[in-house]
Amino acid sequence: MNAVDTSVIKVFGDFVEDIPATQEYLTIGFSPRGGAWRQRWSTNGISADFLGDYFATFFPGDELLEGRDRQETVKASVSYLANELLENAMKYGSTEHPVSISLYLYVKEIIFVVSNSAAAEVVQKYQAFIEQVQTTDINELYLKQLELAASGGGGSGIGILTLINDYAARFSWKFELLANSSLTRVTVMAHLDLEAMT
Repeated sequence: MNAVDTSVIKVFGDFVEDIPATQEYLTIGFSPRGGAWRQRWSTNGISADFLGDYFATFFPGDELLEGRDRQETVKASVSYLANELLENAMKYGSTEHPVSISLYLYVKEIIFVVSNSAAAEVVQKYQAFIEQVQTTDINELYLKQLELAASGGGGSGIGILTLINDYAARFSWKFELLANSSLTRVTVMAHLDLEAMT
């Protein structure tokens, strides 16, 4: 893990510095030295599906939820969230540092933590988007971004907005300038409410 300049840290939302201990967690790291880094982001669905399969095993499969059992619902939700978060981390991240994703299972929620490094211009745009998320009605922002995407004007942020809007995921972010570098470590934390799936 690279050293950070602790004087340059920016946090958005209720970022949890010390994640509560749990016996059920999993971390996957992706090294930038292992081949075609930019091409690998498009295949991260395999990793996301693995995470979905793994965490679904902790839930009984016989509880019905609107025609689907709880296990399938958890599997699909974890896979979707993990895929979206990994895709963003690899697509917009620097190839100089690894990307990691960690999932922590609790009775009432699963916490996702994704970390990557990014260049200053990427960080600036991302922080501007986060400020929009925090100060704008989510439904309005979501519809606006969908309309922009439909008209060919880009759909920046639709993934995160979908996770908030459709999955009730709660987000927080931490940005830390890496020591002796122009890059910033970006850590995204998402909380998926398991009680909402019962």
